[in-house]
Amino acid sequence: MAYAGRVTTPEAEQGSGVAGGASAAPGGAARPEERLEQAVRAAEQALIEYEIAVETFRVEVENFSRLHEQRLGPLYARLDELEAQIAEARAARTGDPEDVRRAEEARARVAPIAGVEELLHGWMDGMGLFPEAAAMLTEQPVRPPQRVRPSEEARKLYRELARKAHPDLAQEDEERKRREEFITRVNAAYARGDEDALRELAEEWAAGPKPADQGPSRSEELYARLEWLAQRKEMLTQVAKELEDGAIAAMLRLAPDDPDGLLDEIAEQLRGDIARREAELAALLGEG
Repeated sequence: MAYAGRVTTPEAEQGSGVAGGASAAPGGAARPEERLEQAVRAAEQALIEYEIAVETFRVEVENFSRLHEQRLGPLYARLDELEAQIAEARAARTGDPEDVRRAEEARARVAPIAGVEELLHGWMDGMGLFPEAAAMLTEQPVRPPQRVRPSEEARKLYRELARKAHPDLAQEDEERKRREEFITRVNAAYARGDEDALRELAEEWAAGPKPADQGPSRSEELYARLEWLAQRKEMLTQVAKELEDGAIAAMLRLAPDDPDGLLDEIAEQLRGDIARREAELAALLGEG
């Protein structure tokens, strides 16, 4: 993933923070507690940048997956249907038991599961969960992304908001909860690529209450904070690895600069495959 090489680890950031920013005690050396405070602040900033990178990539993977299904799903379905029709036409022409078996298997792959919609009372059919049902379960509107990668302006607004309002900057539980709720809205707007919503959120944050300045923390609290930050980074590293190892990420790596163009390219290839299958089916039916 492109961001992995650019993210500085909390440990490295701590080193640079201690060297360049700690205030000096009267004797010329920084007090241990002040140096630890610098290390915590540096680790927090490094973690925030890493979270921004992971979330940016997660949005691209999720949007690509959804658009892949929306744009290419009908083409794949048409191919599967043609494969079934070709197998059935061949079986009807030859009468060979093996051809008949293959035709039955091909038809079974495209046939919806009978009775599912009645059983689940309109929540889903044999092809999966209805979008409206998914929206009810997730409390999200049925609003697909327009592009795989949000615009540069949306990405800029998102990064600025994430850096200002990130929950990891909170020192009190109440403030952290406020930030978590706000960032959830920011993430949703970014996933949709909604620049107007992001601008409104930026105005809302600027007008909102500012967290109270925190005095120097005790050494025990700072050590605990560093430990939590390290655990958080390990969790994000695992999330990033799972994203990178997925099939969608592998497809994104084929066209990192233009993922939307990759979808168009695949669609064009599928349309070509469909045309060839339709010609093959027409030939089989003509022979009959």
